[in-house]
Amino acid sequence: MKKILVPCDFSKPAVNAFRFGLDIAAQSGGTIHLLNIIELPVLHDTVVMPVLAFEQAFFQEMNERSKQEMDKLVKTYNESGVKVAKEIKFGPVHQMLVNYIADEGIDLVVMGTHGASGLKEFLTGSNAEKVVRTSPVPVIAVKELYKGPVRNIVFPSSLETETQEDLVMKVKELQHFFNANLHIVWINTPLNFESDTVTRKRLQDFANRFMLKDYSIHVFNNPDSETGIFHFTEMINGDMIAMGTHGRRGLAHLMKGSLAEAVVTHVDSLIWTYVIKPKKRDE
Repeated sequence: MKKILVPCDFSKPAVNAFRFGLDIAAQSGGTIHLLNIIELPVLHDTVVMPVLAFEQAFFQEMNERSKQEMDKLVKTYNESGVKVAKEIKFGPVHQMLVNYIADEGIDLVVMGTHGASGLKEFLTGSNAEKVVRTSPVPVIAVKELYKGPVRNIVFPSSLETETQEDLVMKVKELQHFFNANLHIVWINTPLNFESDTVTRKRLQDFANRFMLKDYSIHVFNNPDSETGIFHFTEMINGDMIAMGTHGRRGLAHLMKGSLAEAVVTHVDSLIWTYVIKPKKRDE
């Protein structure tokens, strides 16, 4: 976690993400990449020059405003003297984020999310959801300000072993970084119900298969997976939820959705996500 990207629109969740990112960077000896992306307005004008003049003035004004806000953030919260690289980009938020991750060799994204609900969520989703779905590196979504160490990480398991090796290795790295306890949980719902005896054995086999340490296994009964994860995390005073996502896009995403994205949108805890890479057919 040496290169940590914190996208920032200066909202409260974004500031909370910056403060949490600073804590991680102070622990890892890393650098914060504080990135403000300004989406371009759509302008229509039959005369080219007035539009160009407006754009130039707009860019200059927004650039100066962002610089001032960034300087204020760093001065206010960077008490540990973490190295902060400040960047301002103009363009579509999601695409600029994905490009920046690749160009700068980012290890981790820490971003604030407001969540969403209703028709807006169904039609467009949030930028945080889109990044969760497409980021090649782990993402930590932050809503509320988190103070204190991460000691208990909730790891909802699908009990798959063939497709989750990369995910589990990343979760082990996360657990080691925070020196945390791992709570492996199977959410037992009416649609995927199994007896506790069978499920506990499968969970233990899963933990043994990946040589996990400092862990406990749990079976939690709930009508649906999303609220089950939330209630279980609340019950054990979990600090962070770690989840994999298959990064579905287009029609597959609309038809099947993503549990990780739903949790990011609706749960206030720290959410760590990682896109599970599909295995090649010859593997």
